[in-house]
Amino acid sequence: MLKPLLILLSILLLSACGSLPPEPDTKASNQLERQLMAFHQEWRGTPYRLGGMNKRGVDCSGFVYLAYKELLGQAIPRTTSEQLHSGAKVSKDRLNAGDLVFFKTGWTTRHVGIYLSDSKFLHASTSQGVMISTLENSYWKRKYWLSRRL
Repeated sequence: MLKPLLILLSILLLSACGSLPPEPDTKASNQLERQLMAFHQEWRGTPYRLGGMNKRGVDCSGFVYLAYKELLGQAIPRTTSEQLHSGAKVSKDRLNAGDLVFFKTGWTTRHVGIYLSDSKFLHASTSQGVMISTLENSYWKRKYWLSRRL
């Protein structure tokens, strides 16, 4: 009787050590969303420029890098491929403001944006520059790959 109880207890303890990313509290998530919206207002319409890091032109990963640096004081990797390996995976149905959303837009091309709320994300689009899009858009829905929480 003691052995099955110890096995059950061990299983419960190990399952409690899961690797789900922590859920940010709602108040902090709402505040970050407001900060991201203000950041969007500053950068809205800035054209896309591969390798760009200023308001004359910025690429998707550069925009994410600058947002994290300026809003959170957090140094994150500069490129999409490096950002892709940062933080913890989070499922699409558990996204919170500030989570990174990644897309496969071609055989080797990747795109990254920052989740806001209600399926909206902020990014530097190659065609329209810095803007807000929705994950429900048929293009982004088809290209969605994964998300990460930093």
